Amino acid sequence: MSVLNRIAHFQGRTDEVPNQELARELAEQKNREGIAEIAENLWNKEKAVQCDCIKVLYEVGYVDPELIVEYANDFVQLLNTRSNRLVWGSMIALATIASRAAEQLEVFAPEIKRAMSEGSVIAVDNGVKTLAAIAASDPERNRKVFPFLLQHLSECRPKDVPQHSESTLVAVTAVNKSGFIEALEKRLPDLTRPQKKRVQAVIEQAGRL
Repeated sequence: MSVLNRIAHFQGRTDEVPNQELARELAEQKNREGIAEIAENLWNKEKAVQCDCIKVLYEVGYVDPELIVEYANDFVQLLNTRSNRLVWGSMIALATIASRAAEQLEVFAPEIKRAMSEGSVIAVDNGVKTLAAIAASDPERNRKVFPFLLQHLSECRPKDVPQHSESTLVAVTAVNKSGFIEALEKRLPDLTRPQKKRVQAVIEQAGRL
């Protein structure tokens, strides 16, 4: 039985509740056939259908990332679309699966970085999470990807430093922690007191590695 008719667009709804409910059901039942139908319609001619489908998939990813790992290439391809909603939705999906698909996603790091440079705040936030997970998965990947994360922390908006440093922490090791700590310490004068407190907590955690 088709599950596509349960997305918000076909329910005549403009809210996300139908998509969230469908995603929860698909994940709980591990309904791979239904998930495959939703993934196929990431390429539907109707933009609203595409947007509902990416919402369903990343909501599935929140519950059980393994169920959407096989659609990693679709998510990467959607980073090249002109739809901001599809770009940041796809980046969220990538963030949910990055630790499981790191080897596959490593080759797409340039596309992820480009989407971050051109995308919304949500795309950037989840791009950092995606790249950090890739870097955390393997020493060689860390060597390739971590310098970009350090550069990003050095250049991003002060208000983003706390969240992005917390996201990057998973990729910090005894080998690279000194550069990480140095980059964050240089940003401390730019931060408000609450922001500084969060970053100092990250610095302390990194120092214990």
